[in-house]
Amino acid sequence: MNQLLDYLSAHEIGDMHPTDIAKILKSLSDKEFSDAIKLVPKNLVGDVALALPDRYFDDIVENLSVDELSHAVSELESDDQAEFMQELEEVDKNVASQVFLNLHENDQEEIQKLKTYDEDEAGSHMQLELFTAYKDEIVQDVIKRFAQLRKENEVENVQNLFITDEDKKLKYAVGLDDLLIFDFSKSVIQNINASEENFEPIKAVDTDAIKEVVHIFEEYDLGVLAIVNAYGVLLGRITSDDIYDIINEHATEQMYNLAGVNDEAEEDEEILPAGRKRATWLAFNLFTAIMASLVIGLFAETLQSMVALAVLMPIVASMGGNAGTQSLTVVVRQLALGDISKGDALRIIKKEVIIALVNGLIFAIIIGIIAALWFDTTMLGFVIALSMLINLLFAGLFGASIPLLLKRMDVDPAIGSTVILTTITDVVGFFSFLALATYILL
Repeated sequence: MNQLLDYLSAHEIGDMHPTDIAKILKSLSDKEFSDAIKLVPKNLVGDVALALPDRYFDDIVENLSVDELSHAVSELESDDQAEFMQELEEVDKNVASQVFLNLHENDQEEIQKLKTYDEDEAGSHMQLELFTAYKDEIVQDVIKRFAQLRKENEVENVQNLFITDEDKKLKYAVGLDDLLIFDFSKSVIQNINASEENFEPIKAVDTDAIKEVVHIFEEYDLGVLAIVNAYGVLLGRITSDDIYDIINEHATEQMYNLAGVNDEAEEDEEILPAGRKRATWLAFNLFTAIMASLVIGLFAETLQSMVALAVLMPIVASMGGNAGTQSLTVVVRQLALGDISKGDALRIIKKEVIIALVNGLIFAIIIGIIAALWFDTTMLGFVIALSMLINLLFAGLFGASIPLLLKRMDVDPAIGSTVILTTITDVVGFFSFLALATYILL
């Protein structure tokens, strides 16, 4: 048996963190994985499954019984339960149905409630387990109740006590460190009124976009955020560990979109879906490449009369493409982080154009001197220098403008931006270089 399997067998695997177990499982072969997953304590299987890449979920379902899967789900927090069941439904709807029926009625209700939200809404990512108190409760009673809930493992990872009125509307959020220095003999609201601290809660509405919730976490450096409905009634909370996962997912999605690939298709083990998604953008890229070639074809006679142009031509297009990608990447990322407001478009474009102009002047001079010395033609150096400046200027302009325009059209700025930009820089680069060469050198 593999040494890692021996390690799992010899150690107290129940004392290991689910992430550490997942790291070991990822290094095993399919056969070893099937043996190892049975060694994982059933109360940790759910957390381990969610810590593993999606492609392992099939193997987990195949190697565990419905009862074992049901127990694994019951050990998870509500938001993780909903995520586990969603993945289980994608693998085997029949098994998912059996597991769901095996769950406690409260777990079923919570899962169903979370499934009513769209994936991009805050409500779909919240935990329904909360530590709350009414504002008129005595602090000593609140602490006793919290201690009992922790002993029964009813609440975990608690950082705040949420204070509500009789209608369950959120009024305050008190950190546990502040709660411990309250006067235990007085009510919560009496302590809040007597304190100089600000206990006004930072909250989000359940239908808010999860991207906006991420920005709130980053802006206020939060560990937990209360989620309320449109009437201010407390529904749940989102914790920072969930936000880290969302940030990673969004960053991965952006990277894939910039490369013209689909993140969901790439996570799938099936070759055809991933290949089909990539082929779509490759086909579009082929069309744009033909456009650039048609531009070159307009100056066939110019190229035939001066071979040096063919040697230098790729330099102009390449520099423009790279400069444009730099501007594009910066703007797309700033849009994702919420660092660009609606009135910032002109400022961003101006900044990128100025940077492109400065770099264009520098590299135009460099390539102009190199070309003039290389081919012993001063005017050739002037032509490529001027073309380089023009292309880098357009690269900065469109590298900033394309994602801003897509954002205004409510389209993900990362989708297709690279292909569009490459087309522009290739066409502008080839046309400016060959047109200038035609009218100046010939």
